[in-house]
Amino acid sequence: MITPTQFKPGMTIELDGTLFTILNFQHIKPGKGQAFVKSKLKNLKTGAITDKNFRPDEKIEMAHLDHRRMQYLYRDHEGYIFMDTASFEQMSLSEAQIGDTSRYLKEEMTVEVSMYEGKPVSVELPIFVELKVVETVPGVKGDTATGGTKPAKLETGAAVQVPLFVNEGDTVKIDTRTGDYVTRV
Repeated sequence: MITPTQFKPGMTIELDGTLFTILNFQHIKPGKGQAFVKSKLKNLKTGAITDKNFRPDEKIEMAHLDHRRMQYLYRDHEGYIFMDTASFEQMSLSEAQIGDTSRYLKEEMTVEVSMYEGKPVSVELPIFVELKVVETVPGVKGDTATGGTKPAKLETGAAVQVPLFVNEGDTVKIDTRTGDYVTRV
């Protein structure tokens, strides 16, 4: 059990049987009334983000997650198949468990899967991934690094905005946290 004064970003807590990750928090001391901790929480099951206030003396259950390095193998009718890199054990995760990270998931990619009580709750991709552009309008002579952007479809099916000089077949580096183009590789 912890108190809200011990919160740290990235910490996982359990409220009413549901797991939440603390995105950020702030200690508030109003002129009148009791101080409180205002926090922004992400529901690990649904991905929904919610705001919640806690009293500083409130006791909250801290959830202990087991983080495993796993390799994404393939997708089938049941879901996404991952293999534990230490034990070679395979497990299937559903579309709901993967969430938006599936847009950047490439076969043979190593990810970190968070487990709670033996069940997977979230998948964390590397911060940057390199993916091939499979569809975009061709670049025109004179297009430079500064200026506009155009839509591009990547090998995983994700759509991102890229600079005008990027062409089909180019490999680009994408930030998985924001979905933004970083550089051409």
